[in-house]
Formats: sequence, C-alpha cells, structure tokens
Amino acid sequence: MGVGPGDPDLLTVAAVRAIAAADTVAYPVAREGAEGMAATIARPWLHQHQQHLPLLLPMVEDPATLRAAWGLAADRLAAERAAGRRVVLLCEGDVSLFASASYVLLALQQRHPALEVQLIPGITSVAAAAAAGAWPLALQRQGLLLLPTPETAAELDQLLAQAASGGWVLALLKLGRRWPWVRPLLEQRGLLEQALFAMRVGWPDQQLLPATEVAVRDAPYFSLLLIRQAWPGVLP
Repeated sequence: MGVGPGDPDLLTVAAVRAIAAADTVAYPVAREGAEGMAATIARPWLHQHQQHLPLLLPMVEDPATLRAAWGLAADRLAAERAAGRRVVLLCEGDVSLFASASYVLLALQQRHPALEVQLIPGITSVAAAAAAGAWPLALQRQGLLLLPTPETAAELDQLLAQAASGGWVLALLKLGRRWPWVRPLLEQRGLLEQALFAMRVGWPDQQLLPATEVAVRDAPYFSLLLIRQAWPGVLP
C-alpha cells in the first residue's frame, strides 16, 4: 500500500481505511531497530491496538542478500495471514513504482501463490513535487519519461537529446550524489532555468527550487529533477 512521499495528509482515503482495518501493520526498515520512512509517514493513522511488523529490507546490492530478505518478508506476511490477522504493508510513494514492496509482492506470488493480495496505489514524489511547484508535468501530447538519474554524464546527455527530439518531459529520480555533474550539463544545454529541483518532497524540510538556485554539491538521496525542454505549440 502506497503512503505517498512524506506528508501524512497525502495518503489516499483507501489507504487510511485499509490501515484502520488492519490488525498488523508491516513496513520496511533498512536496519534492525529503525522505524522506517513509510511507518513515519503513516504514523498519524496508526492505532494503539495494532501489531507492528518491521521487515528488514537492507539497502545493499548483493542479489543473494536481497532475494533472501524479500523471501523472508513474504514468509512473515504470509504467516500473519495464516494466523487470521488482517495485514497491510506500507510502502513509501507508490507501491508499484521503484518500490521495495514490488519485490516482496513477487516473492509472495512465487512462494505463496494462493494468498490474496490487494494493491493500493499512492501519490508519487514526482506528482507531489509538480503540484507543490505549480509545474505542469505534461501538456497536450507531450510525453513524460520517469526514470532514475543516469550514472554518467554521457548517458544523461544522450537522454536529454532523445527527450528534446521526442518532446518528452523528464522526471529524474534519485539525483543525490550525481547533482555535481548533472548541474553543469544542464547549464551547458541551457536547461537550468527550465528545470525544477525538488528535495525531500512532502517532509517538513521539503525544498522546491529552480535548478539555477541549487549549488553544486551532493544532494540528498531523495531528490529529483523535472526538466521541460520545450512547451507545446498551443497555450492559453
């Protein structure tokens, strides 16, 4: 179940109702003892009678470690259901978009195929940033391309050229440490003034700025860019 990017008020009515009906609230944590961002977002909607179930989903790159964590999380969720408890799994943002919950879902489908699962979508950081910045994501026949920020300047340069040719708006997630080389590339292409930089969307320290106002330094992991290279031909 998606709980949105950070603001508890951005949970959908469906999400709030699902939480209220749950006996067990599960949520991912990156390390033992942590609260987890999804649980922090949903905290105002949790109830004292509910059991909390943190699921360790470490932020590592080793495939075997990740698969083992997803499988264990799926087994723990299935055990809760087998005991007759109603369970929700909280997920930051949207449950289907670059989400750890997607891997847990796949593990559930593989290991417990008879278990019934319902997905509740959530507001994405991209949609929340565009709304907060009064920045239309796409107009008329424009395309919208949403993906993690490329790893190299050459890849991003090629992507920007393709987007310009196709009339796409770019939404680049997980900007973070890449910003020091992304900014000069955008400046070289004359795109800084047309790009919106968003950091920690939905959280109390949220920042939305024209990219021209963001210095060359590492940005937080939860940063994104919205880049429009051209406007459609028909505007008010």
